[in-house]
Order: sequence, then C-alpha cells, then structure tokens
Amino acid sequence: MKSNTCCFFGHRVINETEELKLKLTETIEKLIVEKQVDTFLFGSKSRFNSLCQETVTELKEKYPHIKRVYVRAEYPYISEQYRNYLLKSYEDTYYLEKLLKSGIAVYIERNCEMIDKSYYCVVYYDELNSPTKRKSGTKIALDYAVKKCKNIISVL
Repeated sequence: MKSNTCCFFGHRVINETEELKLKLTETIEKLIVEKQVDTFLFGSKSRFNSLCQETVTELKEKYPHIKRVYVRAEYPYISEQYRNYLLKSYEDTYYLEKLLKSGIAVYIERNCEMIDKSYYCVVYYDELNSPTKRKSGTKIALDYAVKKCKNIISVL
C-alpha cells in the first residue's frame, strides 16, 4: 500500500450535479496538495469512474506530476495500438494475471486490487439507490475497503 495512491469506485449511474463535481474537485485537489497523493487508480464501467478520470485530468494541467493509471478488468492482452490509445488518457495501464480466472467476479477482484494498492478511496455510494435484488458492486468494494482499514472519502 502506498500513502501517495488513491483509487475511485462508485455506481454506474450517479446523480451528476455541479455540487458533486465541485466536491470531487476539492477532494482530489486536497489529496494532491495536503496528502501528497500523486497516483490515481481507475477502473471502468461507471459514470463515477469517468467523472473522476475527467476531474483528475483537469487537475493534471495544474499538477503535471500526478499519474493516472487504468487498472483493466478486461483485455488481459492488448495490442500496441490499443495501449497507445489508452495512454492518451492515462500514464499507465495494467491487468492482473489473477483476474484471468475470476469469471463474473472480475470487476470485484479488480476493485479489490485497486483498494489494496491505495491508501485513500474516494467513493460514491448511494444506499437508497442501490440494487435490491443483488448486492451492489460498489457496496462490496466499500465493505472491503472498510475491512482493510482504508481512508475512505465519500463524495455523496
């Protein structure tokens, strides 16, 4: 675990407001300035992840030393062309070999990987709008982060 690393996880669908965007920007900038966070880990498949990546990318103009890392849950082997495409939005990308045998739990395993490698977790979890017929992937990740005693920052 690195004290200078932060990951993000949250729902696929979010209530995207100006207030949320402002809170997210303030939270990330505080992590950069006050906590010396310089590495941000991102997953995929959620609007929250996309919003976080957009926010960190905007802040990268002001703080060019920060790194964006895309932790893939799909495509264990990628072409040089696809890698170059990803590196237009991130400084690095990787895929864990252990995810090959994860099956439908691949996103849960990937989120656990990001949590394990992070000191801070920025989270968008809305209990009222979570699935009722199955356990939310965001809730699973949140429970795991709590169990691992991570510094959890809720932006909801």
